[in-house]
Amino acid sequence: MSLQLHYREAGDPTAPPLILLHGLFGSSANWLGIARRQAADFRLIIPDLRNHGRSAHAMPMDYPVMVEDLLALMDRLGISAAHLCGHSMGGKVAMWLALQHPERLERLVVADIAPVSYSHRFDAIFDGLLGVDLSPAATRQQLDQQLARWVDDAGVRGYLLQNLLRIDGEWQWRLNLSGLQAALPELLSFPEVGGQAFPGEALFLHGSRSDYVRESYRPIILRHFPFARLRMIEGAGHWLYAEQPDKFTALCCSFFSADGGC
Repeated sequence: MSLQLHYREAGDPTAPPLILLHGLFGSSANWLGIARRQAADFRLIIPDLRNHGRSAHAMPMDYPVMVEDLLALMDRLGISAAHLCGHSMGGKVAMWLALQHPERLERLVVADIAPVSYSHRFDAIFDGLLGVDLSPAATRQQLDQQLARWVDDAGVRGYLLQNLLRIDGEWQWRLNLSGLQAALPELLSFPEVGGQAFPGEALFLHGSRSDYVRESYRPIILRHFPFARLRMIEGAGHWLYAEQPDKFTALCCSFFSADGGC
């Protein structure tokens, strides 16, 4: 059963709809910088996927279920078809929707992910998020210092700590940490697709400093997305839309412009 997702809406309500999907441990807030750059050209829909942001905590947590959530949101908003841009886990949601419901897509952008199973480890992140002492007296700076015991990268800590809110004087995670940890094998994998192929246009973007989209994945991408273009963004890692927002926006706009985008 689908979940009613929380979402942000921005841009021109009369323009072509563009849905932006965040990655694991993310939320709709991650896309606000990109949304400001594209607001003049699109009706922007930016949901919080289940177990993230302001959307409800609910299991199971896999790509078919997340696609059902997204289709229900599109139906609720009267969107028969949209451009779709997803990063990391959100990119896998976007790819699965494209393969299962191609009639609901215009053009597809996939950011730094491929339709493959990954072996990346998130043990330190889960250990840190579950191990931080959320004392009401703690400041955000103190919580960041605690998290640094498990997560060295200050940028990654900042990304994770966006999910920490003070409600009625108590620190709370917006993330369903136990649910996400239990679902991690599903999220790292990609559903079996057989010989399915998306008949539409797709753009796969990856960062030059990221290892998520390897050259060996190119044949797999093209098998299921035969009209895909693959482009590298120099100087970007996995969070390419945040690290190189102008280059990311320019590539997306160029790609979408063929269908009346920016």
